[in-house]
Amino acid sequence: MRAVVQRVLRGKVTVGGELVGEIGKGYVVLLGIAREDTPEAADYLAEKIAGLRIFDDEQGKMNRSIQDVGGAVLAVSQFTLYGDVRRGRRPGFDRAGRPEEAEPLYERFVAKFREYGLTVATGRFQTHMEVDLVNDGPVTILVDSEKLF
Repeated sequence: MRAVVQRVLRGKVTVGGELVGEIGKGYVVLLGIAREDTPEAADYLAEKIAGLRIFDDEQGKMNRSIQDVGGAVLAVSQFTLYGDVRRGRRPGFDRAGRPEEAEPLYERFVAKFREYGLTVATGRFQTHMEVDLVNDGPVTILVDSEKLF
């Protein structure tokens, strides 16, 4: 499981012109799920992201978590994070999780944030979405359950 975590001033997701998720200050998390991912991977990633200290403290040093600043999470599923472009020019998605297996892991990931007391908005799984955000910093962090980065 991998995530692109973007510290944002605000973010929103629309589907077919309909607003389906919106947050103010917090994280937009783009989440990719692999075929071999487990519920434990979802738990690990949610815990890791919730505990990241990438918000500024009073001295301007990244030292505060999303919980410390009362931020929210906008979680968006994105199977293309497992696009493999090592061969050719068109990405292959062999490692991406099948929707029927990935969706419950996505839902578990989202539920974990709620267990931590965070406000969570979501996109809509397996749909074409438009994601708008204002990256704060910009700050963008990659997190991977296999601890590759």
